[in-house]
Amino acid sequence: MRELTTVEAKAFVPSKDFALCKQFYQDLGFELGWSSDDLAYLRNGNSSFLLQRFYKKEHAENFMMHLLVEDVEAWWRHVQAQGVVARYNVRAEAPADRPWGIRDFVINDPTGVLWRIGQNIGERPGEIT
Repeated sequence: MRELTTVEAKAFVPSKDFALCKQFYQDLGFELGWSSDDLAYLRNGNSSFLLQRFYKKEHAENFMMHLLVEDVEAWWRHVQAQGVVARYNVRAEAPADRPWGIRDFVINDPTGVLWRIGQNIGERPGEIT
């Protein structure tokens, strides 16, 4: 039997204001690979997703993305230097260590999609895994 392998999986991220969200993600640190009237391919390194011109409030406000990075502090500094929170009137929380072995920060996009951007920090002594 042939081994089952994958090449990649991409999420289709909703957007309330497609043009605004495309710019948000570029300011956040993603490169716009291509775009049509209804879909945009955004990437950073080996990570990518498709931004779609699609919005349902209930879906968008329950949609969550997790981005694992090498240096979460560098990403946080970038968010601050770009003024992303003020420019897009979005919510963000500074990096913190989580009991599951990740140091991450959270940021909402202009549609309400929640992103957790973090790096592995391993198990902490005394933590239940």
